[in-house]
Amino acid sequence: MVSFNDIVSPEALATGLAANGKKALFQKIAALAACAYELDADEVGDALFERERLGSTGFGGGVAIPHAKIAGLDKMCGVVVLLEPAVPFDAVDEAAVDVVFALLSPLDSGAEHLKTLARVSRYLRDENNVARLRGARSTEALHALLAGGEARDAA
Repeated sequence: MVSFNDIVSPEALATGLAANGKKALFQKIAALAACAYELDADEVGDALFERERLGSTGFGGGVAIPHAKIAGLDKMCGVVVLLEPAVPFDAVDEAAVDVVFALLSPLDSGAEHLKTLARVSRYLRDENNVARLRGARSTEALHALLAGGEARDAA
């Protein structure tokens, strides 16, 4: 099983990120993905925005999991950002979002994409995990939480 540590590079994390709306947020996530995973930022931003047009990926409690399949990607990749201030996201509970775990997958990753999305969702549905993430004041702390978080959940 792939762990968060395997899919989220330390360079793909940000805390205290400000974005004035979803489009700007996706552009910032895309820029992080471009640096961390050598992807085309415009392609990533467009793919995330296109997926979001199908329906909001904000699932409540201030959390969103935008996701997209990206041509040329050979493994699952994640970008995790903590927003300050929170961004309106059309979430099911109408709460603004401040914790975002973007998941980028290869085009042919049908089952793996869905399984990883389900694992990210399970992790973020746990209020204690989300509270710990919100408390991270640095990308190093954020990475340590993500790397150790699944181990705690499995215990």
